[in-house]
Amino acid sequence: MIFHPTDLQDAHLIELKYIHDDRGFFARSFCANEFAAQGLHEVFVQQNNSQSLNKGTIRGLHYQVAPHAEVKVMRCLRGAIYNVIVDLRPASRTYRRWQGFELTADNRRQLYVPEGFANGYQALTDEAEVAYLVSVPYAPGAEGGVRYDDPEFAITWPIEVTVVSDKDRAWPNFIG
Repeated sequence: MIFHPTDLQDAHLIELKYIHDDRGFFARSFCANEFAAQGLHEVFVQQNNSQSLNKGTIRGLHYQVAPHAEVKVMRCLRGAIYNVIVDLRPASRTYRRWQGFELTADNRRQLYVPEGFANGYQALTDEAEVAYLVSVPYAPGAEGGVRYDDPEFAITWPIEVTVVSDKDRAWPNFIG
């Protein structure tokens, strides 16, 4: 794997290293030793899978608060998404900044989302499918979120927003 630092402190874009032969290719998409060598969290307790049926659908922006703060490793398995992360850690030099990444089934990139970040994505294609590793189990009492259209962050989504859940529309604007 090739780990690329992003503009946001502690977040990484991960590219796979391919070994090609006449059968196709082989690539490692996760290795605890390689994550640890980069100083990244390397223990994950579950993998989640979601599908967004319609292009333009937004899921998020979600996070969990300590002691249930989570690390995620995001990957698009079918179609394409625009994955946005927002640094919500007050002590971080990139506090309140956001960055977006195109993750597709074709580019097979992964996004390492550290603890203390809100995470969300927009489906760029119909039937976009995402799988992601999570470092801690879901804890309903620790769940938090910010609105996808919060003026504090002024996120620029690449295409028209078509579907947002009632739950995600109900998140308050960020007060930090």
